[in-house]
Amino acid sequence: MPFIPHTEDDVRAMLAAIGVDTIDALFDEIPAELRAHGLPTIPAGMGEMAVGRLLQQRAAADGQPLCFIGAGAYEHHIPAAVWELVTRGEFYSAYTPYQAEASQGTLQMVYEFQSMIAGLSAMDVANASLYDGASALAEAVLMAIRANRKSKSKRILMPATVHPDYRRVVDTIVRNQGITLELVGYDAATGMTDMAALEKYSGEDFAALVVPQPNFFGVLEEVDVLTDWAHAHNMLAIGLVNPVAMALLTPPGEWGASGADIACGEGQPLGAPLASGGPYFGFMGCKQEHVRQMPGRIVGRTVDLDGKPGFTLTLQAREQHIRRSKATSNICTNQGLLAAAATIHMALLGPVGLRNVAAASHANSRKLAERLTAIDGVEVVFSGHTFHEVVLRLNQDVGRVLRALAAQDILGGHPLGEEYPELADCLLICATETKSDADIDRLTENMARILGRNRGPFVCPKHVPDDPEKYGLKGDE
Repeated sequence: MPFIPHTEDDVRAMLAAIGVDTIDALFDEIPAELRAHGLPTIPAGMGEMAVGRLLQQRAAADGQPLCFIGAGAYEHHIPAAVWELVTRGEFYSAYTPYQAEASQGTLQMVYEFQSMIAGLSAMDVANASLYDGASALAEAVLMAIRANRKSKSKRILMPATVHPDYRRVVDTIVRNQGITLELVGYDAATGMTDMAALEKYSGEDFAALVVPQPNFFGVLEEVDVLTDWAHAHNMLAIGLVNPVAMALLTPPGEWGASGADIACGEGQPLGAPLASGGPYFGFMGCKQEHVRQMPGRIVGRTVDLDGKPGFTLTLQAREQHIRRSKATSNICTNQGLLAAAATIHMALLGPVGLRNVAAASHANSRKLAERLTAIDGVEVVFSGHTFHEVVLRLNQDVGRVLRALAAQDILGGHPLGEEYPELADCLLICATETKSDADIDRLTENMARILGRNRGPFVCPKHVPDDPEKYGLKGDE
């Protein structure tokens, strides 16, 4: 909270009311050897004005660069009404929904969120939000182990095209529970999961196959084929999806002959700003037959004794979340504020608006790729269809190029060499609906200059004259 109103007299009065002399006395059951004895490396407290100045300085140091980085966090336009409403006290300070008689507003908001996520993903049911997309995938993996009655294994097929950070988070969460993640390679030509590599596991016992859509490279996977393959081999299919893309693409509930069993993902594109990496929220939905194994809260709509509609937690008791190893999850809270923002965001945009955002993002990324690949030394790596991200190969050191772009206040993409050594000369670049033609021109012009292929003043590809090679462009462009 921004302001703590308790004076020293207030604190003494409260301590006297409960019969103790000091705040330290409230913690006397903690052995002395376990207590922290001061924080010598922490500076003394600052006044409000000094703190405000410090935060302003740090925010200014970040600047406002032109951002073409995606890689799991995306810059979308957020209508002003979203956070104007979410930061009202009714949402901002609301806490527990366990007491239904006092929490109807919170419960209805969560119910609306669940309904929208279920509709967007074409799943039968969705839960209240989870911490983020990576931990949501980990929860989906744990859920699949519990829910797949046809499998006795604790093995999961994890494509290498899943976000590397997500794979690391999932491994951290599940490895001490005896669960193994088997990495499935990708096709070097298309950027999609390699079906030949997948076929090597035919006949083996796995609980589930993760199906990203789009994958980390921005490439669209053959989700129908992958889902049907999983089901044919007695595996559950876990759809890891971008919610904005689902407004334009076939949702996971309609993949293959019978749809994915579980869908999850990162909700940040739905009304959450980039905000230096968080807080974000995860979402999850599933088929009705698996709902008892779904972690987190579920809000249902009902009627009271007078026939009036109301909302309450359903299917899972509060105690379920504190049963340690016997619980479906140790997550006993959700990112309620971010879920509220997503609910308002989706309500404001509606299905048509969300589809328009997805279509504009896709169009801008295609335009960006076309203009950049018109420069000698830049080429698209994968032939697969993409959604608002694309992998480009440069003929120069990627890190040097990105540093040079950063000097021009442009964040030019995400280098792939650390996660994928075979793509050390490649970067992942993204454009959403927020990018204008002028933004794309600015990146293109700076990229051409930095790569040093232009022989004379560079002209943006959309203004190419009769002699394109004069400007360092490919002759067939």
